[in-house]
Amino acid sequence: MMRAGPATAAGPPATRTQPDVSVRANDAWEVRTPDELATLVGTVAEPSRRKEVAHLPPSYRAMIRASPFCVLATAGPEGLDASPRGDAPGFVTVPDAHTLLLPERRGNHRVDSLRNVLRDPRVALLFLVPGRGETLRVNGRARVLAGAAAVEPFAVDGRAPVCVLEVRVEAAYFQCARAVLRSRLWEPLPAGLLATVPTAGAMLAELTGGAVGGAAYDAELPARQRATLY
Repeated sequence: MMRAGPATAAGPPATRTQPDVSVRANDAWEVRTPDELATLVGTVAEPSRRKEVAHLPPSYRAMIRASPFCVLATAGPEGLDASPRGDAPGFVTVPDAHTLLLPERRGNHRVDSLRNVLRDPRVALLFLVPGRGETLRVNGRARVLAGAAAVEPFAVDGRAPVCVLEVRVEAAYFQCARAVLRSRLWEPLPAGLLATVPTAGAMLAELTGGAVGGAAYDAELPARQRATLY
């Protein structure tokens, strides 16, 4: 394929020939155009096209009701953010086929996602259901709702969330199970691998030169988390 360069006073636009993809098969090269990408991955199958809709049909709503965990992706002037959200299955509610409500539970008070939404309402969510391979992807635009009418329906043990994220759905589609199957996500890690993952206290100690974290932090953390879940 050909790429046209900028025009110059000396003559017509310069051109630069890109070798055919097959010629570069044994070399590392940067993919820079949709056409090059399509050559690599092939065409999209009809089922993959038709599963994307601009609303939440009953089957997609059922996945959300069963999901205890999702990832919320946002963008803002400071950059991108992907944040975990989790609670009992059904913690994200679906008032209608075009709306999601996501409670903002207690966390670290950084509120990176919410600050992003205030500047750029575009969001993406990925819902997981333990034991199932398929995941659900939802894109839309969000706003932050506060006040008793918004938060009280989500109260747990008498404690309401500080606010609620309302998402107006623009696209929804389920993802096939290949990634979950390859990762063996719902299976225990191989013996010994989990022991190599550092604890929260160990990571804080490393990042702060020992000023915060350590064994004492890890010892207190479970009780502190249980007391502040809601």
